[in-house]
Amino acid sequence: MLPLILASASIYRKALLERLRIPFSIVPANVDETPLAHEPPRTLVSRLAAAKARALATAHPAALVIGSDQAAVTGDVILGKPGGRAQAVAQLSRMSGTRVIFMTSICLLNTRTGRLQLDVVDYAVVFRPLDHDVIERYVRGEQPYDCAGAFKSEGMGITLVSRFEGEDPTALIGLPLIRLGEMLREEGVDLP
Repeated sequence: MLPLILASASIYRKALLERLRIPFSIVPANVDETPLAHEPPRTLVSRLAAAKARALATAHPAALVIGSDQAAVTGDVILGKPGGRAQAVAQLSRMSGTRVIFMTSICLLNTRTGRLQLDVVDYAVVFRPLDHDVIERYVRGEQPYDCAGAFKSEGMGITLVSRFEGEDPTALIGLPLIRLGEMLREEGVDLP
């Protein structure tokens, strides 16, 4: 098996990839994540996942590189990582009582052959109506500043939800393992 590299500093993606019990290293990719003008969310997350994987290709010419990106989408608004309290509160206020699509891209690049597999896995979250006090308590307790849409389902965020809709709950956390497993098997990686 070629060395496996996760092109991300995300602790959430690292924890998810560890579930597969295969050796990997972490080499964060330095990629500008600014959306292009009028760029649709699916295009944005696909472009960024591929860019993250390609960013490591020269330095790692014989490896399998995983790139991923995520955006929360409500209506025609893309919600990324809030970065701070005020933006987190604003994002959660916007999502209150709505259905939000979390689009998570997954890219696997074989840097030896140049083969690139790329997909986007959607996972929907229906938020219950949230009043300002609930949002403030959640943000204060969870501090979800590094999560798309300020939503951390694996923590206290579960209390904000009416229901989930989707096939792969790991996509919501940031790395769709079902699709990644398929991609790895296509590259000859033995998974149980």
